Amino acid sequence: MASTSNSSITGPAGRMTYELPEAGGVSDSELEIRRSRVITLITRVQSEEEAREFITMVRGLYPDARHHCSAYLYHVDGANAVERSSDDGEPSGTAGKPMLEALRGSGMLDVAAVVVRYFGGVKLGTGGLVNAYTNAVTSTLARVGRSRRSVREIYTVSFPHSDAGRIEAHLRGTGVVITDTDYGSQVTFTLAVEPGERAQVESLLSSLSATTVALREAGRKWVESPIAS
Repeated sequence: MASTSNSSITGPAGRMTYELPEAGGVSDSELEIRRSRVITLITRVQSEEEAREFITMVRGLYPDARHHCSAYLYHVDGANAVERSSDDGEPSGTAGKPMLEALRGSGMLDVAAVVVRYFGGVKLGTGGLVNAYTNAVTSTLARVGRSRRSVREIYTVSFPHSDAGRIEAHLRGTGVVITDTDYGSQVTFTLAVEPGERAQVESLLSSLSATTVALREAGRKWVESPIAS
């Protein structure tokens, strides 16, 4: 991911961090509600195209279902999050909207949910539908592994090959994120540093190398890290 200017990589109110589903996975669950079979799938999406592809994929998995209701929201740098929902033939406001509210309540962005319903012959009513779609998404969200995206300040710093291995091991042991390592005449590390911690990292590197170290600025970017369960 390329570095960008400070203003374009933050969201509303200067958002600097948010949670999102782990990459590459789909969480699912199934409920039976008054004879209706209700199947929920949740995954990460980070664009309109990814959201639509996910909805199309779920439709393909369950082509004979009566409803494929959906909701999603994703982060946009420097703007409000995009939010969309669809009732897909259910009475207006009884499916997509409560699904979207459940996603909002999770505190995550970059997340999409599709709820598939096979009608079982018993009408659920407006309130029953709202509860069914809310519970379907909420119960599946509990299964979603999470990651955290944070804006980090990016710096580069170089050391002789004879010192680089020891310094790298110490940096990783203290939680400093090394996003790239370049082996040239010296070893150059690209570091992702929490905003405001530049001086602390420079002090650490100076003590490790027994010389004064000044980090070289290289912009900012989003860095993702797992959240321990």
